[in-house]
Amino acid sequence: MFRNTTNSYGRITILIHWVSALAVVGLFAVGFWMVDLTYYSTWYKTAPHLHKSFGVLLLMLTLFRLIWRQLNPKPAADPNHKEWEKRAGKLAHSAIYLLLLLIMFSGYLISTADSRGIWVFGWFELPGFGAFIDDQADIAGLIHQYAAYSLVGLALIHALGALKHHFVDKDSTLLRMVKAKRA
Repeated sequence: MFRNTTNSYGRITILIHWVSALAVVGLFAVGFWMVDLTYYSTWYKTAPHLHKSFGVLLLMLTLFRLIWRQLNPKPAADPNHKEWEKRAGKLAHSAIYLLLLLIMFSGYLISTADSRGIWVFGWFELPGFGAFIDDQADIAGLIHQYAAYSLVGLALIHALGALKHHFVDKDSTLLRMVKAKRA
């Protein structure tokens, strides 16, 4: 089952979810590590290139994910979920998407402030249009940093919420994002 149903997430949604989660954790870890690299480090140029390339791929996956969400039904929430849990879940998911897009857009503004494009693994170049505002790279860098910290914090709360549903409430919330069920 590749597509979502009203009862279950499909394999495509599940795969996108976990690939995105892995990418966010990996990009955050590399970003956190690479800001302390010195000019003489062998990773000084390689780490930012990989960070940007994987970031662009995550942007493409996120845009596909948003389209996929519109084309597929969302499985119904567990009827035992409290109303505040449903609202909090919707708000958290919206904030996650907003933070993802903000991080990727600010990353683009950092990388292209000098008019150079972003080469993605040597496959293609995302063009750069230069700076739109004074100190663009610095301002976008702060936005990128704080949005990344916010995303990781929110993702942690999201994961804790899923674990709470699984171990405390003993419902299928977490399992729905692990295995697709037949209609």
